[in-house]
Amino acid sequence: MGKKRWTTTEIALLILFILMTILAITMIVLFATKKLDVIETPNGFIPQCPNIPMAERVDCYPDAGASKAGCEQRGCCWSPLDERNVPWCFFPNNHGYTVHSLQTPKPTVFNAEMKRMASPSLFGGDIQELTLHAEMQTNNRLHFKIYDPKSQRFEVPHEHIPKVSNSASSPISDTLEIRNNPFGLIVRRKENKKVLFDTTVAPLVFADQYLQLSAKLPSHNIYGLGEHVHQRYRHDTNWRTWPIFTRDAFPNGGTHNLYGHYPFFLCLEDESGKSFGVFLLNSNAMEVTLQPAPAVTYRTIGGILDFYILFGDTPEDVVHEFLELTGMPVIPAYWSLGFQLSRWNYGSLEEVKTTVERNRAIDLPYDIQYTDIDYMEDKKDFTYDKVKFAGLPGFADYLHEKGQKYILILDPAVATSKRVGGAPYEAYDRGTAKSAWVFESDGKTPLVGEVWPGETVFPDYTSPNCIEWWIDEYERFSKEIKHDALWIDMNEVSNFLKGSNKGCADNNLNYPPFTPKILDEVMYSKTLCMDAKQEWGNHYDVHSLYGYSMVLATEQALKRVFGSNRTLMLTRSSFPGVGKYSGHWLGDNGANWNDIKWAIPGMLEFGLFGIPYIGADICGFFDDSSEELCRRWMQVGAFYPFSRNHNAEGYKPQDPAFYGANSVLVSSSRHYLKIRYTLLPYLYTLFYKAHTSGETVVRPLVHEFYSDSTTWDVDRQFLWGKHLLITPVLDPGVDRVSAYIPDAVWYDYETMERVGSRKTHVEMHLPADKLGLHIRGGAILPTQEPEVTTTYSRRNPMGLIVALDDNNQAAGELFWDDGDSRDTVENGNYIHYQFSFTNGSLDLQATKAGYRDPNNLKFENITIMGVPSPPASISLTHIPSGSITQLPNSTFYHDEVKQVLFLSNLDLTLGESYRVEWEMINEELARFDCYPEEGADEAKCKARGCLWKESNIDKIPWCYYPSDYGYTVTTTSETSTGMTLDITRNMKYRSSGRPDSPDVNNLRVQIWYHTSDMLRFKIWDPTIDRFEVPVPLSLPSTPEADENKRLYKVSVTQNPFGIQVVRKSTGTKIWDSAVPGFTFSDMFIQVSTRLSSNFVYGFGETEHTTYKHDLNYHTWGMFSKDQPPGYKMNCYGVHPFYMGLENTADAHGVLLLNSNAMDVTFQPTPALTYRTVGGILDFYMVLGPTPEMVVQEYTTLIGRPVLPAYWSLGFQLCRYGYVNDSEIAELYSDMKAAGIPYDVQYADIDYMERQLDFVLDSQFQALPSLVDKMRGEGMRFIFILDPAISGNETVYPAFSRGKDADVFIKWPSNMSNEIVWGKVWPDLPGVIVDESLDWDTQVEIYRAYAAFPDFFRPQTAIWWKQEIKDFYDMMKFDGLWIDMNEPASFVHGTVGGNCLGDPLLEFPPYMPPLESKHMGLKHKTLCMNSEQIFSNGKKVRHYDVHNLYGWSHTKPTFDALLEVTGKRGIVVTRSTYPSSGKWAGHWLGDNYASWDQLYKSIIGMMEFSLFGISYTGADICGFFNKAEYEMCLRWMQLGAFYPYSRNHNGKGNPRQDPVAWDNRFAEASRDVLNIRYTLLPYLYLLMFEAHTKGSTVIRPVLHEFVKDKATWVIHKQFLWGPALLITPALDPGVTVVEGYLPDARWYDYHTAKDVGKRATKLSMETPLEHINLHVRGGYILPWQKPENNTFYSRKNPMGLIVALSDSGTAQGSVFWDDGEGIDTVGKKEYLLASLKAEGKTLSSQIDHNALVAADHLNLGVVRVWGAGTVKITGATLTDKDGGTHSLNVVHDTNTEELTIDATSKAVPLHHTFSITWKTG
Repeated sequence: MGKKRWTTTEIALLILFILMTILAITMIVLFATKKLDVIETPNGFIPQCPNIPMAERVDCYPDAGASKAGCEQRGCCWSPLDERNVPWCFFPNNHGYTVHSLQTPKPTVFNAEMKRMASPSLFGGDIQELTLHAEMQTNNRLHFKIYDPKSQRFEVPHEHIPKVSNSASSPISDTLEIRNNPFGLIVRRKENKKVLFDTTVAPLVFADQYLQLSAKLPSHNIYGLGEHVHQRYRHDTNWRTWPIFTRDAFPNGGTHNLYGHYPFFLCLEDESGKSFGVFLLNSNAMEVTLQPAPAVTYRTIGGILDFYILFGDTPEDVVHEFLELTGMPVIPAYWSLGFQLSRWNYGSLEEVKTTVERNRAIDLPYDIQYTDIDYMEDKKDFTYDKVKFAGLPGFADYLHEKGQKYILILDPAVATSKRVGGAPYEAYDRGTAKSAWVFESDGKTPLVGEVWPGETVFPDYTSPNCIEWWIDEYERFSKEIKHDALWIDMNEVSNFLKGSNKGCADNNLNYPPFTPKILDEVMYSKTLCMDAKQEWGNHYDVHSLYGYSMVLATEQALKRVFGSNRTLMLTRSSFPGVGKYSGHWLGDNGANWNDIKWAIPGMLEFGLFGIPYIGADICGFFDDSSEELCRRWMQVGAFYPFSRNHNAEGYKPQDPAFYGANSVLVSSSRHYLKIRYTLLPYLYTLFYKAHTSGETVVRPLVHEFYSDSTTWDVDRQFLWGKHLLITPVLDPGVDRVSAYIPDAVWYDYETMERVGSRKTHVEMHLPADKLGLHIRGGAILPTQEPEVTTTYSRRNPMGLIVALDDNNQAAGELFWDDGDSRDTVENGNYIHYQFSFTNGSLDLQATKAGYRDPNNLKFENITIMGVPSPPASISLTHIPSGSITQLPNSTFYHDEVKQVLFLSNLDLTLGESYRVEWEMINEELARFDCYPEEGADEAKCKARGCLWKESNIDKIPWCYYPSDYGYTVTTTSETSTGMTLDITRNMKYRSSGRPDSPDVNNLRVQIWYHTSDMLRFKIWDPTIDRFEVPVPLSLPSTPEADENKRLYKVSVTQNPFGIQVVRKSTGTKIWDSAVPGFTFSDMFIQVSTRLSSNFVYGFGETEHTTYKHDLNYHTWGMFSKDQPPGYKMNCYGVHPFYMGLENTADAHGVLLLNSNAMDVTFQPTPALTYRTVGGILDFYMVLGPTPEMVVQEYTTLIGRPVLPAYWSLGFQLCRYGYVNDSEIAELYSDMKAAGIPYDVQYADIDYMERQLDFVLDSQFQALPSLVDKMRGEGMRFIFILDPAISGNETVYPAFSRGKDADVFIKWPSNMSNEIVWGKVWPDLPGVIVDESLDWDTQVEIYRAYAAFPDFFRPQTAIWWKQEIKDFYDMMKFDGLWIDMNEPASFVHGTVGGNCLGDPLLEFPPYMPPLESKHMGLKHKTLCMNSEQIFSNGKKVRHYDVHNLYGWSHTKPTFDALLEVTGKRGIVVTRSTYPSSGKWAGHWLGDNYASWDQLYKSIIGMMEFSLFGISYTGADICGFFNKAEYEMCLRWMQLGAFYPYSRNHNGKGNPRQDPVAWDNRFAEASRDVLNIRYTLLPYLYLLMFEAHTKGSTVIRPVLHEFVKDKATWVIHKQFLWGPALLITPALDPGVTVVEGYLPDARWYDYHTAKDVGKRATKLSMETPLEHINLHVRGGYILPWQKPENNTFYSRKNPMGLIVALSDSGTAQGSVFWDDGEGIDTVGKKEYLLASLKAEGKTLSSQIDHNALVAADHLNLGVVRVWGAGTVKITGATLTDKDGGTHSLNVVHDTNTEELTIDATSKAVPLHHTFSITWKTG
């Protein structure tokens, strides 16, 4: 049968059928999934109802009575469910507002205008047009507010927030996105773009009395919102609604609103700890709903939407940000941290005294007694009951006699009735006369209510009249009744009537369209009518500010009465910012097991809210407390910051003594209160940290252990600060508690034993008298012997508890003042300690000693937990005297079982610094390697006389020296200027195990005290002439004989011999070689020393991955080599110098003057081992004590860095692989056309004929004329010269003249009189190189024999200079680049590889771990037996001087350059040694085009800063391999701040200069180089200071901020001198970099704005064209307008950047000379002017002036940063003759930059001047 053919009609019908089927299925699916009906409201509005998860529905009917009809009336979506807590009525997509205008007036600000979308209203009164103002106030704080631009609405008049400074540097667009239709905000974390707060989840509602905003959140970890009873600290997000509106209500576990108003929550995002906070600054009644999306919805009935989003890397960071915004907490008086007793209605003063006496009788620590309102006459404020409390005026004295304090209560409500006997109630009368009350809606009639005294009026604390009245009444009362502090209550405000004695009017304030779910759901329930009038506005708006305003008024009253005394305030009602002045208690709780539990989340929340002085009424306020409940509550309450037992009238007493003097409750209470009092110094320090940096006191575990999700909802335990974990019993009838032990070392406080568990739940046995108390490892807690009051305990000795962590380290702080005076921190009247423990050394460093305690306090006892073995001895060093004493054995005891060390009777004066030291080294970590070579085994080890013991610890040596291995002192001679010793090897042990290197049994040691800050010790064999380094050093002619002037003390240990150097000011041992293993043999010398800390910097030249050395068994070889940078690869130079940073922040430097192949090994002891294959040990040590002084002292010794020519600070271009001179000419033309600043062009070896020095290639014949042309346009040229000279030429004067002068290195004459031939770059004549062949074949076939000049010989310098002169006559140049001078050879040793002489010189008995060490020392260089000859005729082996070859090459080159050109120029050398910096700069070698090389270049430059070579840099964009666009551009930005700024790449790779890419690259390069050129006068000044003072140019951040240990590990940022901080982008794809801003004022260079951050990490926006630069306040930087090169820029006027410090001052200098003259400094041919800014005046002083007229400069534009926000209207310049000149100014009050242009006045910079600016 044939196939059917479908007709067109049939096909159409079939398609139609299929479509209808699909549509039917779709409708069925939609119906099944409850796709919403399309609803049309009565007014024609059709809601666009989304199909969203139930968890994301936002309630459109938050009030009662939701129905389908009501929902549709509101234009919302109706979808009933079988769950009532999920909204059935929810918002559609087409409610809300649309944005019709969006402006960005500056990068940190968005402004938007919005219009309401046409839609039904929820509650009426919708505002049709709104304005959004959003601003990044700081990089961690986003502020946005939404308001009615046409009508002023109520805004909270906060006392602190308007004072907070703004300092954002990141654009708002990176954090905030605005959606237009409908309007929504999306807040992202700028580092990772994670969405944190997304309001597009629901529409904005903004009506007159109903404002709603919803936001989706990133996690369910939500904490805060208050005040309520939250039964758990972490919120339940399952549709929970929390009303916020201050209310006098019982905290009984319901969801109702309580005393305070806190629309603030913190959200922990994930295990990273990153968190954010959201604060709505709105005081109207509101409710906040949390739902499972997770999301939050705010519904408030007034004001505006005024939000702050606070970003932090940790939860603690968020708290800090919140408190920085609202006000840091007050430090309470010390005595207020004592235990306190109170109750409502003792009945009489006699009963109060009875209570006091019975608790005194049981020796209960107890500081404060309260009286509640029962002390008053009829409960009237400012009165007392003269019958029942007749003796009250003397009660405070009664308490004071025993060191106790008295606190009384005042309520706000004031009775209207007469006093007893009809006497006038004067407080009321005076208040009425002052119009001090809250008024009814008419604004005239005092509103009358009822509180405790009956009919009352209510003070309006927002009114100045009321505040005056309150202060006056309190002052009067305080004269009548002496007391110590004030407790204010009932200030929500509470009223026993509903609204007033007249009720409340029916209006929209008392009965708003929507009432949040507040208690009773009536606005004026138990408070005032909402239409009542106060100074700040309607009570409707300010109700929740009542307590806040009362606190502000009471603070003024307390100041009036107590003056400079701190006193204490305790308030029930609170608002964000109250913690700045007051503490808080958690209200009228009950004596039940729920309330004891719920107190912990309450305290934790008030830690978030900024009120760390917090606690609950211990044992409960209402109801009778059982003994068990009260006992357990007293235990945990001993660790409430505010620790008060308080109960209500009508219930049994519950003070501890009431339960019986011998009760378990009393003994338990006394025990834990004694612990509390012991730890009060720690608790007080936590309050100091809260006050100064916003840290929490009572702290949730999640704040410390956020990476452990188990801690996220732990709220039955809490911490004091970081270090004390409290685990109470919170349930009846139990003595076992499931407790969580976080991931740390923990010690039981009471037993001092280490807890075996971590990061797990444990069952903790806590019998009736115990709670869990654990100290975290890593803590140092200050303590004081307890007493029954703080008055007495503050007289007792202090102590420390040290709990060691996994690394045997610990740290802590102590803050101490008089405990009672105001503003001690601000006035500096306090003592502050930083405690640290590491490596058996406990430092008590007094960082501030602005207070002297009258009790002559001492640290007596120190307990150290976690000490496994007893110390043999303990030393105590007093700082700064340096006196050291050994503690007698009677003062310390070690408990071996518990591993605790007890020190007693120490007598360390409070306020002074000390160090306590003992040997506490893991035996294995104390081993010194006896077999550093490969292949160690037990037999080989013991053959050396060493010990063999295996270890499970990685890298620990198994073969190690016995403790007495080494030398012993035999004779000692000591003078006032040093020591001389003879030492003998301990013959008990075999030789060092290297038969080819016989030991030297007898040695001489000499120690010189050269200066107060430098000493030298030298160890050598006095019987033979061993090689000593010929580098001349600058040593004083007369040693320092006065011991009192020396910073150091030297001692010698006898057996084994060792030298110990101690810093006298701190007692720190900075050198201690009294360790086993000292070896001195013919070809192997080893010495070890313990280090003062783990912070060591330097040693080179080797690529290091961090600036601070890793001490975990790393060995670094040092032997100069043609080796591109790489990990553990010995490179071009040798610098056996390091800087050690001591734990006290002092620094020292050590140089080993030895030029043989060597290595250094670090180990975590911490210790350092040197091994060298020859010479002697010749150590020089400088004592700093600052890092910068270390470099200055070191360069005093080795020589100051050269002052480069000014032009050499310009940008430079080079490449290996220019084809001809035309390519260079085209590059020059392109750079000029692009307008990129550029001063120096190079030619690499390709300009040479066959790579022959001094011979020009045929492709470069036009190069001389090109150079002349470029130089004529202000450019400079530098050529390369290698040392190797070809010997295969028939006519080559350089070789023939050199041979005739006998300048080349030869074999020793007893072996051969021939030159030691190598091969380098020069090719044989007449060959064409086939570059496709492998490298070794090319070298063999094509490379000529090459001779190496011996630059030690005087004739070589003469020959070298003549060759350079002849070359200069042919082609001009301005500087020289010398390369390959390690010396490098392409064959190993010599041609053919056969080195004559002793093969041990090539393969010594010990071979350091050098690159290709299996090839021997001759690898890629000369034979080690090659002979070189010193100027005095002494013949030496290359073995000894190899590392000096580059050094010997540099000075003759420098001398030749100066003589031939007649100018200063610059020499750049590859191989260096200490003192090379006197003549040359250095680049970091043949690096690679890879991202890691960027940050490694910073490390390299910082190390060469230590080495005394200031003019350094790396090849920008990399030498080897192809550069990638982004990397090269980021490198150009970084390289713009290299002192030596050169873009250089290798042959065979594409060009990478700035004009080789695209316009964007060229423009970005131009922009950043323009910044460099702008700041060249500052860089030149730094070079001058390096040249004259030895200071660093590229400066590690720690050099300026060494007291800040965060800077000790920074190597991805650096400074130019002290004042310019560079924070480059160093990784691919980043647009944000994290940088550290040390503790100073910093200005963004690009915006001139104070960034407002210090001593903190900061996320810095870094788009591709941007590098972050910050100028330090307090400094003046000279600058000039940039030009194409420095020839032109030097002609421009000199401007100044004046970056003012916090105190409005700044200082700086200008150095100027002709820029290229020879030794202008030595000849004093320069200008040096000092600059100072102070008190709105900038002035100059001429320190030296000998400039010729051609070099004179005029003053240009002065830019003053931090000039303030008060408009500056003019400035006056006063010249040297006293003449005055008006100057025009431009003052930007936003950035606070003041620009003063003095250019037109032609003021010479070499004349003094002053500029004064004025406001108004």
